[in-house]
Amino acid sequence: MKAAIMQPYLFPYIGYFQLINAVDVFVVYDDVNYIKKGYINRNSILLGESKFQFTFSIIGASQNYKICELNFDFFSDKFLKTIILAYSKAPFFNDVFPIIKRIFYFKDKNVSKFLVNSIIEIATYLQIQTKIMISSELQLAKEEKASGRIISICKSLGASNYINAIGGKLLYDVADFNRNDLTLEFLQPGEIQYEQFTNSFVPWLSIIDVMMFNDVSTIQKMLNKYTLNQKYGYY
Repeated sequence: MKAAIMQPYLFPYIGYFQLINAVDVFVVYDDVNYIKKGYINRNSILLGESKFQFTFSIIGASQNYKICELNFDFFSDKFLKTIILAYSKAPFFNDVFPIIKRIFYFKDKNVSKFLVNSIIEIATYLQIQTKIMISSELQLAKEEKASGRIISICKSLGASNYINAIGGKLLYDVADFNRNDLTLEFLQPGEIQYEQFTNSFVPWLSIIDVMMFNDVSTIQKMLNKYTLNQKYGYY
């Protein structure tokens, strides 16, 4: 069985959903410390012809708190108005905007619960069948070493393969995984390009952008456009 474990991100880019789609079980890693200036509460869309970053404010945001202990601030409709301004003329706006609106008005503003709901909503729309779990609900003993915690989660799930985003190559020692009968692999997204409003393509935006310009069957093909790389020792 293949497993992946990632922090929850706000409307993440397509590589995040490639990772979800590549495994049997995806664990949302929400009982680790919040990281400022990451993708937990911000991302980017296409506005005009440029990359535009949006941010959801978090009450008392601090790296001293776990993600699951924090709450988003009161939301204004400015975000939805920005989405309308950016994408009202996109080919799949009428299909996608109701999903974004439903996610935005989710009643629980706990950061973890809000983001998990958004990930599940989008995964459902994209017809991803992967089981999604939450680390704070697994009630496993805490490990001091980061890789030890990941390994414990994988073993509790009965996983034989752990797949991580390509950016995590510097974090883990393959020997730790081998000792626990786990194969360690990293997902490298392939080149993904599609027609936006102009001929100048802006890559790696939020999944919102991908959904606004592509139908589900096209996105499903994109979800499989990646390579898996094994790691040997530290890089």
